[in-house]
Amino acid sequence: MSPPAFDPALDPLVTPVLRADRHGRVAWCNQAFARWLGVSQKRLPDQPLVALEAEGDSLRNALHQLDDAEGPRRLRRVALAFLGGEPRFADVWLTREADGGLLLEAHPVDEFPGEDPTRALPLALSAALKGLAHELRNPLAGLKGAAQLLSRRGVDADARELVDLIGAEVQRLTQLVDQLLSPAPPHPHQPLNIHGVLEQVVRLAEQEAGWAVRLARDYDPSLPPLLGDPDRLVQAVWNLVRNAIQAGAANVSLRTRAEFGVRIGEQVHPLALRMEIVDDGRGVPEALAEQIFLPLVSGRADGSGLGLAMAQQVAREHRGSLAYRSRPGHTVFTLLLPLSPDGGDGDSDPASEGAVQ
Repeated sequence: MSPPAFDPALDPLVTPVLRADRHGRVAWCNQAFARWLGVSQKRLPDQPLVALEAEGDSLRNALHQLDDAEGPRRLRRVALAFLGGEPRFADVWLTREADGGLLLEAHPVDEFPGEDPTRALPLALSAALKGLAHELRNPLAGLKGAAQLLSRRGVDADARELVDLIGAEVQRLTQLVDQLLSPAPPHPHQPLNIHGVLEQVVRLAEQEAGWAVRLARDYDPSLPPLLGDPDRLVQAVWNLVRNAIQAGAANVSLRTRAEFGVRIGEQVHPLALRMEIVDDGRGVPEALAEQIFLPLVSGRADGSGLGLAMAQQVAREHRGSLAYRSRPGHTVFTLLLPLSPDGGDGDSDPASEGAVQ
């Protein structure tokens, strides 16, 4: 006997609930589960339950070990996704029912009550950053002057490219320092080629890591222009790539794709950019898995713990999201940003939404 295809008592619940038959195939899910996973209720039935696990084997192992007489079993931070979609993380409760079927109850880890601490830097940290910014002004001015002197000398083409890179980075850091000392409204977003942003990050990575890291490009050339702030996006992606390098990665891949009908937060966008930074480094320490985007949280003793917090903030400034999945030897940070097929600004000016300086 299989679980019922529809349960009117569970469908109105706000908690995501799913039922599977004795063979481990999805029989039914309530509206909350389908909405949370970003898929239609009609598409989930007959899918193998274990196929929904986006990373790891905790769900598969639990299904093999779950005894009929055993009470509900809790699995912490399970990554679930439908056919390669964006993973959703939840604490999962599994119960074996009398008919041999399974009841899965998901408690999304980002829906627990309480304020999201990643949405604002503490006041003490803000004050410390302003102090640091003040101290950085003189060294940056010295670097800018040195780069200008070098550019006036007779240097070859390769050296001139490096001098130009130094000048561009000094200018970007100077603007960041100015923003920390005198917060101003964010720059209006402008149409840009995201691959130009990635190429600047590649140049930075090549100068920092040299031949120690292999950088691979996997770009979708059909992507329309993205409305954004190029400097902020360079900073965000560079933070992700530099984290991979510092985690001992030998290979880092930058991948872009267009995705249709993507849910970001509570809004579904007809077209979005999916950018993935994939590396084969040590991965995110398990102890930091739920805190990795918090300011001052770092897996390295000499780390500032600001890189990922800033990258997530930049994603929010562009109405997007930043997520990750990780195991030793394979870490993927995924940046989702809404696109307009014609390069227009969509519903509103992204620069006016959620920017925190």
